[in-house]
Amino acid sequence: MTDDGPVIPRGSVARTARLASLPLGAAGRATLGIGKRLSGRPAEAVTAELQQRTAEQLFAVLGQLKGGAMKLGQTLSVFEAAVPEEVAAPYREALVKLQEEAPPMPVRTVHAVLSQQLGGTWRQRFRHFDDQPAAAASIGQVHRATWRDGRDVAVKIQYPGAATALMADLNQLARFARLFAALFPGLDVKPLIAELKARVVEELDYGLEADAQRAFAAAYAGDEQIVVPRVVASAPKVIVSEWLEGTPLSRIIAEGSREQRDRAGRLLAVLHFSGPQRAGLLHADPHPGNFRLLADGRLGVIDFGATARLPDGHPEPIGRLLRWALEGRAEDVLADLRAEGFILPSVQVDAVGVLDYIRPLIEPVVSRHFHFTRAWMQEQAMRIGDPRSEANRLGRQLNLPPAYLLIHRVTIGSIGVLCQLDAAGDFRGVIEEWLPGFVG
Repeated sequence: MTDDGPVIPRGSVARTARLASLPLGAAGRATLGIGKRLSGRPAEAVTAELQQRTAEQLFAVLGQLKGGAMKLGQTLSVFEAAVPEEVAAPYREALVKLQEEAPPMPVRTVHAVLSQQLGGTWRQRFRHFDDQPAAAASIGQVHRATWRDGRDVAVKIQYPGAATALMADLNQLARFARLFAALFPGLDVKPLIAELKARVVEELDYGLEADAQRAFAAAYAGDEQIVVPRVVASAPKVIVSEWLEGTPLSRIIAEGSREQRDRAGRLLAVLHFSGPQRAGLLHADPHPGNFRLLADGRLGVIDFGATARLPDGHPEPIGRLLRWALEGRAEDVLADLRAEGFILPSVQVDAVGVLDYIRPLIEPVVSRHFHFTRAWMQEQAMRIGDPRSEANRLGRQLNLPPAYLLIHRVTIGSIGVLCQLDAAGDFRGVIEEWLPGFVG
């Protein structure tokens, strides 16, 4: 600790030691659990205690490390709804904390970054700058300030050394994938880490992020449903944008009204499907910390570090495949899946079996009303994740083409947030309006 706040471990030795403590701690708790069971304590009570202690250690380390560890934790948090309740409960509070909280940078470091990025006279650009961060995330933190023209602004500042720390953490975390499997059974964390590594360079470039935010802000200017704050100034490691006041989605998940849940859920779907058509970009980081529900009912979007460039909009085959599946056209579904590379030429599968695999997944758009619940997502995760099931066997024969990898991950993540929200509404209407190929 210093007078200004906790020091983030940046050296590779210190960071590796923190990460290495995770499996060691888990092993120690397992041994402790065996001892307690032998001494007569009920297995359920011991298991609950072990889960709680594992959660506390895991997320404390992730939060302290920031970088790749926290980025992975935030990415995993959107899948929390797929975990059975008896497993998920001990982790939920820690996951929410990961979405918006982290130890702050020392104040002197904040000032040094601002001076380097905005110039030695950076203070003259602001009427007021709050040294205490309003929010912190995986590679940067946000301060509230007043711009020189009187506008309230958010100043996003990247942690010094974030690039090195991010890659080091992701490399180390790949070795500990089995530990995360305790939180998310059936989820293979290694491909997720590989994808995060591939996108790290873009996310660390605040210039690219500012450009993406400008594109979204222009596309949704004056929109009645989505609001994107305008960028006021930017540099490679600092973004200044208009302040957006609203209720964090994490709070709506925890205690929101039915109206708020349904409204937020529908607008998340609108953002997901309309972004590529309106801005040529897919917002690719759907965790709740990136969204606010404003007092006027609009959805505010406040982070654009992860986006996918889709200049031609969502791929038309997605909408067409969905339409074929809803119409029960099994042979057409199979033909299109092969044409897009989801089923390789050497793989022989039954068309009706493929349709049976897909049908439960498209239930949200079968009718004009669907209620996303944790129970529904858990049912789908168990159906596909159970190695004894026919769905699991068929799923292993499918291929995910590189062009669809990020779209798939973001779609699943967005569905996870809808299930956390417990949102209900007409989601078919959203894709009828925005998904190419769905309406014949």
